[in-house]
Amino acid sequence: MSARNALTNQAYRGRFAPSPTGPLHAGSLVAALASWLDARAHGGQWLVRMEDVDTPRCVPGADTFLLQQLAACGLVSDEPVVWQSKRSALYQAALQQLIDGNRAYSCACSRKDIELAMRAMGQPRERHQAAVYPGTCRPERGGLQGRPPRAWRFLCEAGASRVEWTDRRLGRQAQDVDREVGDFVLLRADGLWAYQLAVVVDDAEQGINAVVRGEDLADNTARQILLQQALSLPTPSYLHTPLVRDTRGDKLSKQTGATALDLSDPAATLNQAAQCLELPQAMEQVPELLSRWVQVWRERWG
Repeated sequence: MSARNALTNQAYRGRFAPSPTGPLHAGSLVAALASWLDARAHGGQWLVRMEDVDTPRCVPGADTFLLQQLAACGLVSDEPVVWQSKRSALYQAALQQLIDGNRAYSCACSRKDIELAMRAMGQPRERHQAAVYPGTCRPERGGLQGRPPRAWRFLCEAGASRVEWTDRRLGRQAQDVDREVGDFVLLRADGLWAYQLAVVVDDAEQGINAVVRGEDLADNTARQILLQQALSLPTPSYLHTPLVRDTRGDKLSKQTGATALDLSDPAATLNQAAQCLELPQAMEQVPELLSRWVQVWRERWG
């Protein structure tokens, strides 16, 4: 069954899940608008979830300001907003399930340990790329070997970690997680929950069956599907949107100095986001713009 047909046979539930590390910028508005339009085009529900699990990076008050920015653009959650920082018990239960199923193990390696191990194997880390974890602390290799545990990792099964899926925009995708990523972190050395585990648990607990998000997150999809399978959770459909880029061609983000949205004229700001999604521009008020774009989105992605 295609992703498009699957969405027509069940009640649609989508979400926008920003990290409150600062105000919305042009790139995050594109993802918010696309996810909202997809939900409305399918007659479904649109939820907002604050992904504040990385608490040291979160800015006090940013979550409230994000919600105000979304509301100014006519984008309001259909259900009460939830915060990841209040859901630790759910993540702990999922981790325990993986441990009980021999799909997670504790790891003593630091980043430096991993880079040294990869270098010794003749596989130095390429610039701007994360090192592939070599499996140093896997149980079959002796585990911690007396070293104190730092983190918990997901155990990728050799020969069974290639994931294939169809993105509604990007088409057929594939990744061998064991070879291209390695056993990835579930619980970090600083005691914080890793994004991969939290997002999978939250999507399932909230009944999310359609994920629309920026293309920069497409690389996470295979890891998340492996976790869904290991936890016996459903896999949603995925649609990854185009990225907003700066003058150098880099992805616009808070880390690269993206400025907060100018919402003195919400309709004009929405028109700019719509341009990235190849939606028609119009000199209308916010409700009329959104209604117009829902029709276009339904024809294109419905």
